[in-house]
Amino acid sequence: MTSQEAGLQRGKKFISEDNPGVQQRLGSTHLGSSSEERDLGFLVDKLNMSEQRAAAAKKANSVLGCINKGITSRDKEVIIPLYSALVRPHLEYCVQFWSPLCKKDVDRLERVQRRATKMIKGLGSLLYEEKLRELGLFSLEKRRLRGDIITMFQYLKGGYKEDGDSLFTRSHMEKTRGNGNGKLLLGRFQLDTRGKFFTMRTISHWNNLPREVVNSPTLDIFKIQLDRVLGHLV
Repeated sequence: MTSQEAGLQRGKKFISEDNPGVQQRLGSTHLGSSSEERDLGFLVDKLNMSEQRAAAAKKANSVLGCINKGITSRDKEVIIPLYSALVRPHLEYCVQFWSPLCKKDVDRLERVQRRATKMIKGLGSLLYEEKLRELGLFSLEKRRLRGDIITMFQYLKGGYKEDGDSLFTRSHMEKTRGNGNGKLLLGRFQLDTRGKFFTMRTISHWNNLPREVVNSPTLDIFKIQLDRVLGHLV
């Protein structure tokens, strides 16, 4: 498929569904309609990204099932590296873009990791949170929060700083409580979906970080400091 044909396919996504009888054309080419399109490896639908989350969970569960059938060992030294390398990436690829909006989707993704912990021997009597501590894992929800804040650091302090200046608005107040470098301003939005975008949902977490965390000189030091702040979460 040529780049022009791929563009036409993606263009189908934006055909209005309010006028199904209207034939949309681009030159001599008739454009059909589509409720979702795959771009850069994930599904784009009506911006709630529910289809992408379902697809990610299905793929991750499929790989986990192959591990369950193909590996006889149930030692954590075997299962956890396989899960981390082969399963979890399906649940976290570009997740800043399609992070879950509702509890149903949060639980759908978390069930994959719950299933992985059940495969490990010797943990049957423990609660899920206790299993995570025993295995040195975080919940996927905490990993998404941590990933959001680390990405925010890269936009504001690191290698993506030029892009960050166009994505976020810094407060001009000289004296602020918290990070001491000027908090970010939270823009207005009408739709709840917009409020869940990465550029919106992460601002309050960033503004609440202690000054010494935000002022970390390097990304590695920032991660260490951030983990101390998030240490009470599982």
